[in-house]
Amino acid sequence: MSPIDSSDSARTSRARLDALMPEIYQELRRLASKAMSAERRDHTLQTTALVHEAYLHLAGVHGLSVESRPAFLALAAQVMRRILVDHARARMAEKRGGERTRVTLAEGVAETPASSLDVLALDEALERLAAQDEQLVRVVEMRFVAGMSVEETAGVLGVSSATVKRDSALARAWLTRELTA
Repeated sequence: MSPIDSSDSARTSRARLDALMPEIYQELRRLASKAMSAERRDHTLQTTALVHEAYLHLAGVHGLSVESRPAFLALAAQVMRRILVDHARARMAEKRGGERTRVTLAEGVAETPASSLDVLALDEALERLAAQDEQLVRVVEMRFVAGMSVEETAGVLGVSSATVKRDSALARAWLTRELTA
């Protein structure tokens, strides 16, 4: 592919994303709000900034497919999680080994609602889980980060609702074991 073709493809993807944004902006804000609700109260990144940062990342993806709304939202949730992890890593670098950022994980991934998790430890656990089963991580991102329903998650992954429920339970148990060990 020539540089001109690549540039045209990038412009086309960006144009489709720009056209879609007014329709899904509120959904992206909902995703960001859900992701931010698990963060510490004094977090320097705000919901709107997270949406805009995710947009900038998504706009840079060549060949981005925006035809499937649930698949796009799942990708946006994944990007938002990466942004929050990168933000936590940058904060840790600034503090030079200070305490890690604490978050409460929604919908019971941790056994007790009051327990809090280290966002960096969670990311490391998700990376280890991805090495074993990438789909379990995608289920976690869609269900617990994006707040997608079982049916929406099943549709994006092309599996049954029963598979999503089973994978959710398996991922929850695995993460609980890893993060409480």
